[in-house]
Amino acid sequence: MEELVTVDGTVHSLIFQNAENGYTVLRLLTCEGEVVTVVGCIPCVAPGEHMTVGGVWEHHPQHGEQLKALELERTLPVDEEEIVSYLSSGICKGVGPATAQRIVDRFGPQTLEILEQSPDRLRAIKGITAKKAQEIAESFRRHMGLRRLMAFLAQYELPPVLAMQLREQYGDAAMEMLRANPYLLSADSCGVEFALTDEIAMSMGFPADCDERLQAAVTFELSHNENNGHVFLPRSKLLFATAQLLGCDEALPEAALDALIEKGAVVEETVANVQGCYLKRLWEAEVTACARLNVLLSVDADTSRQAERVVSEIERAEGITYASQQRKAVALAAQRGVLIITGGPGTGKTTTVRGIVELFDRMGLDIVLAAPTGRAAKSMSELTGGREAQTIHRLLGMTWNEATHQVTYAKNEQEPLEADAVILDEMSMVDLQLFSALLRALRPGTRLVLVGDADQLPSVGAGNVFSDLIRSGRVETVFLRQIFRQAEQSAIIRNAHSVNQGEPPEMSSNQGDYFFLCRREGERAVSTVVELCKKRLPEGMHIPADHIQVLTPTRRGPTGTIHLNRLLQEALNPLTPGKHQILWGERIFREGDRIMQNRNDYDVLWERSDGTMGVGMFNGDVGRITQIDPGGEWLSLDFDGREALYSTEMLSEIDLAYAQTVHKAQGSEYRCVVLCAMPSAQSLMVRGVLYTALTRARELLVVVGDDAVLRAMAANDRQQRRYSGLRWRLAHSGEG
Repeated sequence: MEELVTVDGTVHSLIFQNAENGYTVLRLLTCEGEVVTVVGCIPCVAPGEHMTVGGVWEHHPQHGEQLKALELERTLPVDEEEIVSYLSSGICKGVGPATAQRIVDRFGPQTLEILEQSPDRLRAIKGITAKKAQEIAESFRRHMGLRRLMAFLAQYELPPVLAMQLREQYGDAAMEMLRANPYLLSADSCGVEFALTDEIAMSMGFPADCDERLQAAVTFELSHNENNGHVFLPRSKLLFATAQLLGCDEALPEAALDALIEKGAVVEETVANVQGCYLKRLWEAEVTACARLNVLLSVDADTSRQAERVVSEIERAEGITYASQQRKAVALAAQRGVLIITGGPGTGKTTTVRGIVELFDRMGLDIVLAAPTGRAAKSMSELTGGREAQTIHRLLGMTWNEATHQVTYAKNEQEPLEADAVILDEMSMVDLQLFSALLRALRPGTRLVLVGDADQLPSVGAGNVFSDLIRSGRVETVFLRQIFRQAEQSAIIRNAHSVNQGEPPEMSSNQGDYFFLCRREGERAVSTVVELCKKRLPEGMHIPADHIQVLTPTRRGPTGTIHLNRLLQEALNPLTPGKHQILWGERIFREGDRIMQNRNDYDVLWERSDGTMGVGMFNGDVGRITQIDPGGEWLSLDFDGREALYSTEMLSEIDLAYAQTVHKAQGSEYRCVVLCAMPSAQSLMVRGVLYTALTRARELLVVVGDDAVLRAMAANDRQQRRYSGLRWRLAHSGEG
């Protein structure tokens, strides 16, 4: 860890400042007369103010040594010359150097106090009208409000960027609202851990039984469990968990829960004989999804009654013969408003989808193809003869609403998709809120075909949509179980189906497209993985390193993605003369690195080589760093042909992707997969993780790890229960 240094001084000048996120580069004139370059999130800074910076030294290739600010203490200027610099820097609307000088000439060292407390006195200065005095005062108050908000957060070592988020959401009243209810910090938009927020509130004198604390704890538990996949929590479990969190009797959170229900923030409803408690937006998503599905299901889609004849024509034209379940699926696509097709690898899902596309074409339908991730959409496009396939996010025109701090969609009931049929692949990855948004954008009568592998891991987001739809009994489902002869020749597919039946994969070393290398020590397993990617597979199997994806169940530990990515980066993309890199915390990003977007960013502008432009990068998008500015201010990234410029403050949004977790890889296929199968958290040592990992490989799979781990994972079919009401709602809405 680099040594933390402290520097005192006065802000001499600003080199760069991003008003949206507070990222700043400034020159600090130290008490010793030196000029130091300081970088970091320092919103509302202006020349003339005093600053104590705690940080670490970094070397910038263009600007040399600079201090990265980690801690800040700031005080307003007191010297008249410094006050003039401060006011004329742009912090007050309509105040330039001349006006600033006149104000300071009149009020001297009391200038800043006058601006905030007695702004009417500005009218005594020649050239300042009552209107201009009011504008100057309001601008200065906003500036000071943000400064005080930052100072408040700094007491608790919270980052300055959080002040920007709070100001964005609550405006000028942010400080007042935070003092009235510090638990706002634990809301979704801020994301501060409840324990820290609780500590802050207690230090401010909030009692342990206050309504703000109790209600925040209830909503925190619901949000926390949403991240674990739950759409709702049973009332009894919610109260127990909240009481545990607060260390109190259940009577206190029960009263808070009832208050939240009364004001509509939480919805309580009996679901399958359970008193379910929902965050309002999740309840709305579930109810809407059920209602919209019922509309689609009520339409008898087959108007021609000639589906079987058309399927036979397609067989003759394509020179193929469908298996019975494939034929059934293609015919049912014409006969049902909603159809599910599910099956494991090698069972003919792709051939079936091609047949459905051909059928819909012959019926004159306008078809839309979609998938949850960019990789899955690209694969879908390739497998359907180059037809355009989009991510669901882009299909719906997903954006981030800064005013409401919620996701919004351009396509909805008022502006539906112009499509007669939608085919959605990798359905197991789709969570409740995204599925509900898609359904809202479909016109009544639109055919919907959902394709996926029900045995894969469920979505990262809340819900268990694909499984719920299948088990509800309301949606016609075709199970493709026959493994075709060509697929049977693949050891990858045979082993995947064995694992799905609870049997471990074969442990012999060479099975054609599947290899197992037994390594029972973590360090030896990791060195083998690196050697495979760097030398053995490229040289022995002629598979370039770019076509190899390392997978592991976990992020942490010696065989997690964080450690593996460091080693693989050095092995596959070492620093060489002329290759630029950026140090970001403990991570290094280098030209040529494979990277992954780790959260949704709805504002990133991208452009394709043909001039097509768009916005938004989404969690799981994989790309490569093509160029790093020699000055270290920006990076150029290529996400499958979409070029985007990222500023350095956006580096928290990307991770190295030489190694990925199995969960992150879901929905993607790779020419070659190297799976590091070593012990990790019990929740990850399950059949679904192993099955999903095996089915990511298209041509070659190499498993490196402990044979006992593979046996244990294959045998462990424990699936974490997800509280979701969609299955129950669909089943019961069909009774009438």
